[in-house]
Amino acid sequence: MENAVIVDAVRTASGRGKPGGALSETHPVELLATVLKALVTRNDLDPALVDDVIAGCVGQVGEQSLNIGRTALLSAGFPESVPATTIDRQCGSSQQAAHFAAQGVIAGAYDVVIAGGVESMSRVPMGSAVIGQDPNGPGFRARYPEGLANQGIGAELIAARWKLNREDLDAFSARSHQLAAASAAAGDFANEIVPVEITLPDGTKTQHLADQTVRPTTTFEGLQQLKPSFYTEEWAARFPEITWSITPGNSSPLTDGASAVLIMSETKANELGLRPRARFHTFALAGDDPLLMLTAPIPATRKALQRSGLSIDDIDAFEVNEAFAPVPLAWARDTGADPAKLNPRGGAIALGHALGGSGTRLLTTMVNYLEATGGRYGLQTMCEGGGMANATIIERL
Repeated sequence: MENAVIVDAVRTASGRGKPGGALSETHPVELLATVLKALVTRNDLDPALVDDVIAGCVGQVGEQSLNIGRTALLSAGFPESVPATTIDRQCGSSQQAAHFAAQGVIAGAYDVVIAGGVESMSRVPMGSAVIGQDPNGPGFRARYPEGLANQGIGAELIAARWKLNREDLDAFSARSHQLAAASAAAGDFANEIVPVEITLPDGTKTQHLADQTVRPTTTFEGLQQLKPSFYTEEWAARFPEITWSITPGNSSPLTDGASAVLIMSETKANELGLRPRARFHTFALAGDDPLLMLTAPIPATRKALQRSGLSIDDIDAFEVNEAFAPVPLAWARDTGADPAKLNPRGGAIALGHALGGSGTRLLTTMVNYLEATGGRYGLQTMCEGGGMANATIIERL
């Protein structure tokens, strides 16, 4: 059985996912094309050797429709012989892309494959793919007659049921910005961020190289002043246990961005003279209550650890997506993970959450962190719409 190894991993810097954001004038095809081109250029790789490109994207409509993975690789100048597919496992789409890519290598179906993802939330707003229709059929509605809730309500329910108060959430969120700002200032992201050519409002062309969603001046005291985002009388009547603690400050921001990972068999990497940086160790998936929606990283992590033969204490770094602050906090409480190992360079509350592009963004940051610190094992997990989660364990080589 072949080892599936990570040869390189790159991402764009985040842009605010709204009109006027740094990447809002960049077509999402070009965001994804940018990271694809960077991988082959940085590794002097003939793109004709790529067996497949697997791209994650949530809003597969409009500018992100019709298999954006294929459109992006053609835009990037790859040979027409290179195929691609675009997948949707909600926020875990590109993490699932990495699973499929690595599993294809292990099965012998691929020698060289790129997994990545993209989301332009400024140009394709969240929820656009619904196009005004009801995505739930009658059987679904019969099973959940009261209806499910949005992710914000799910986050509120987690905070209530895990007894996480507003102070807990805001302190964790301030930490995310502080860690991300310190990491950026230290140059910790230099090896993973690739430039995106953008045009400023005054017509000047420049390169976007810094995460626009990080706010270095964020403080706990400032976050405490923000008002809850999801309160309505209807939700309050249905869920009286909620204390209304979720605000824009302890949630991930709307984000534009892309990321990609170059994955090969260890044999092929050695044949090409490329250094494997890490190998895929264990994969796991889980589903959980779709009303809470965001708790599946807990069972996914347990399943991954059980399959791996590792304990929680064997893991040197955890990347748990900060869709909302209660998600990683509840996860850490239930798994017993060391909080100091959790999102050590900041998480999505600061670095942004470009939906379909987030999974391989977390993987990219984790690989670089393990290399910088000499850590051996990293575990990545993220909550996904519908109450699902992926979990991935990698081993630095």
